[in-house]
Amino acid sequence: MPITFYKYQGTGNDFVIIDNRKGDVHLTTELVNFLCDRRFGIGADGLMLLNTNASYDFEMVYYNADGKESSMCGNGGRCLTKFAYDQGIQKDTYHFIAVDGEHEATLGDDGWINLKMKNVTHIKEYYGDHVLDTGSPHFVKSVTDIMKMDVFKEGREIRYSKDFQADGINVNFVEAIDEDKIIVRTYERGVEDETLSCGTGVTASALVFAHNDNGFNRIDVQTKGGKLAVEFDKTGEEQFENIWLCGPATFVFKGEIAL
Repeated sequence: MPITFYKYQGTGNDFVIIDNRKGDVHLTTELVNFLCDRRFGIGADGLMLLNTNASYDFEMVYYNADGKESSMCGNGGRCLTKFAYDQGIQKDTYHFIAVDGEHEATLGDDGWINLKMKNVTHIKEYYGDHVLDTGSPHFVKSVTDIMKMDVFKEGREIRYSKDFQADGINVNFVEAIDEDKIIVRTYERGVEDETLSCGTGVTASALVFAHNDNGFNRIDVQTKGGKLAVEFDKTGEEQFENIWLCGPATFVFKGEIAL
């Protein structure tokens, strides 16, 4: 059976997207894994279905490259919003449902896609590092000389350590440039490798590095795949609301594959 797919990327975090508004696409774990394979399939960090939901503009269903349905993907949500726009679902503000709940998204005048993330009410300290959930679980570690790091090796060691092996965790290495600019590199579970960018990881890193007093914050983030920004209201020592992940989302190509 031939199926039409679309490829989108957000700061190098790339996705296969399938329009499933008719509800006739049914994917197995093995099939998703095959489609995301960079040698034998299409190649991507993850796969998304654009589904219909009567209460929202659309529903986002996200799978990691390993084929398993996963937790929230920030860059994926931004790319799926751009895909929905390109497919004729054109709104000033989008309201969609994902695995972690409701989301809003807007298209900025600068061409960026802005995605509202879930509130964060707790950041756990872990032997000097930090663990928090921004729709997906994240480990955040402050480092120096970040571009010289072996992120695959060091990220994998943390991801498969005894405290995180069972459920898995995404591992972010962060270098602060100044109070409102950071560099982030991420090892992603499910991909089991470093990705060029991770939206929920960038969000987690920005919140951990929010050093100033309560109020509005904007953190500019450099990833290997490009630039993002995280805007939020800090309402307490570990409490954050009105969190927005902002950045580009780009159509790459369209194709057809026989399954």
